[in-house]
Amino acid sequence: MIVGMSDAGGADEHAGTESGDGERPRSITPFIVAAVVAALILGGVLIAGLVAPVEKNVTDSDRIAGAVRDFAQTSSRYGAEPPREAVCPGFVPDRSPLAGQLKPGETGNDIEITRFGPVQINGDTATIEVTSEVDGDEKTATWWLFHSDDEWRVCNQPVE
Repeated sequence: MIVGMSDAGGADEHAGTESGDGERPRSITPFIVAAVVAALILGGVLIAGLVAPVEKNVTDSDRIAGAVRDFAQTSSRYGAEPPREAVCPGFVPDRSPLAGQLKPGETGNDIEITRFGPVQINGDTATIEVTSEVDGDEKTATWWLFHSDDEWRVCNQPVE
């Protein structure tokens, strides 16, 4: 009789190691592989960002267009006499690219840049054909810009 009891104990120990429904034991391997793949992708994105940052992908033409938009926004806020830091040194409001569209002392005008034409860059100077609309009055003109302190700034129209 004692022999039968030891057999029953052996059967209980064996039952704990087998899964009764035919499933294989679970593995952590797929989770580790997924984590490694995610880390490699994230590392690739970070390296690409360091090697080719977005700022370096912006062309001078893009910067010039941005300077024109900034000038229009500043002129909308400040009128025909924008702050000195927004324009070239020696800027004269009477020869502004928006002269004739903005009245002296008037601020808050709705200024929209509707079109850009070709950009011509010659060293630290550039010209761009710009169509602007000020309170419904549309005008196309060649704007002059100067590059200084790593920024393009709008300058006066040349004297004709």
